[in-house]
Amino acid sequence: MDTTTTKRALFAEHAYLPGGWRRNVLLEWDETGTLRAVAHDLPRAPEGVAQASGPLMPGMPDLHSHAFQRAMAGLTEYRAKPTDSFWSWRDLMYRFAARITPDDLGAIARWLYVEMLKAGYTSVCEFHYVHHAPDGQRYGNPAELAQGVVDAAGDTGIGMTMLPVLYQYSGFGAQPPRDDQQRFINTPEQLLTLIETLRRERPEHGALRYGVAPHSLRAVSQAALRALLEGLDAALPGAPVHIHIAEQTAEVQACLATEGARPVQWLLDRFDVNHRWCLVHATHIDANETAALAKSGAVAGLCLTTEANLGDGIFPAHDYLDARGVFGVGSDSHIGIDWRAELRLLEYGQRLVRRERNVLASRQTAHVADRLFDAALAGGTRATGRVTGALAAGARADWIVLDAAHPNLAEQSPRTWLSSIVFCEHGQTPVLDVYTGGERVVAQRRHRDEDRLYADYRKTLRRLLADA
Repeated sequence: MDTTTTKRALFAEHAYLPGGWRRNVLLEWDETGTLRAVAHDLPRAPEGVAQASGPLMPGMPDLHSHAFQRAMAGLTEYRAKPTDSFWSWRDLMYRFAARITPDDLGAIARWLYVEMLKAGYTSVCEFHYVHHAPDGQRYGNPAELAQGVVDAAGDTGIGMTMLPVLYQYSGFGAQPPRDDQQRFINTPEQLLTLIETLRRERPEHGALRYGVAPHSLRAVSQAALRALLEGLDAALPGAPVHIHIAEQTAEVQACLATEGARPVQWLLDRFDVNHRWCLVHATHIDANETAALAKSGAVAGLCLTTEANLGDGIFPAHDYLDARGVFGVGSDSHIGIDWRAELRLLEYGQRLVRRERNVLASRQTAHVADRLFDAALAGGTRATGRVTGALAAGARADWIVLDAAHPNLAEQSPRTWLSSIVFCEHGQTPVLDVYTGGERVVAQRRHRDEDRLYADYRKTLRRLLADA
């Protein structure tokens, strides 16, 4: 093994490979940040190769993020109206979004991505819909804000799937957009131009992928959605498509009233919904939709902490997983940034509804955390449209290093490590180091640029809150 190779190699006594924990694992990657070889059960660490400070696991994809909302976390936890709901929260969110400048968004996104990395998220799908100036005027560069977010990902080291959002209407029936939605509005042609600008200025590579996000069925028309997909396929065949859907019962009722069908069923009946799609917040689906969505191969994008915070409802996870449905998790509004909390709340919601324990275990996998971790990795990876989410040759060299001395892991066997880190909430995070593309971006729970980026974030927050 030559010197160049040893610089791009890491040995771990334990690593979570496809199929479970393995002993004495050697990872080797190339200059592009791609794993080229993964060997296990070696007799010893090869000479000259660095050794990990704890057990290795693949990093988790965060499949749904609105970066700017990180700066408003905690600011809406009061009753603004006699009946507080998602819709009253949205009004407050719009008012906050109206104050965001390009510099603000960059500083917020950089700090958010630091927090994601420290939590063990190594890639993010950014559902980006703030496109224009606060009064709705177009910037000279249509990708001004989106480029800032892409740059924030590159600067911090997190992998990104950038999903510029098509937003046209304020509600079903092509209702005109509200004044506070003007920053979001584009035609399909304008959005495709934005993506073309992004691709020209920030080309795709191993850590960066582009797709699209029609915001929701209430915000786009059928014709516009079809035009958007046709334009996307001409430029980026098979690129990811994410959409909000069925998050609120009012949304389902409005779709039934205007379109004559429930949102998920409407979409499945009219479009080729397949593995490239991610249906975010598919919370309110009936038994037929549950089975059909599972059969489609699309990813159900679940954001449990946000969905609980907004009072959205509980996804039928038990029936969906029994139907072999695919899911992943996201932090969405970022009131919490921890994939472990998302998985924990997914299981706990089912326990509260069914009054049972270990609901989401399966006959093949008795440990709930193991089943949910594997499923969220697979679904999150599919949603990114990137080759990540596994310690295997050909995948991105992204992983997290656990603290084996953490009280939730100490003296336990690998068989219960995942259970302990998902279902126990004691002390600091068990995530010690984080690597993306083979580069260590978090060491001993500190990001490489943490102090500077946090100072920038605080400066931005100070200005935004002073203007509130």
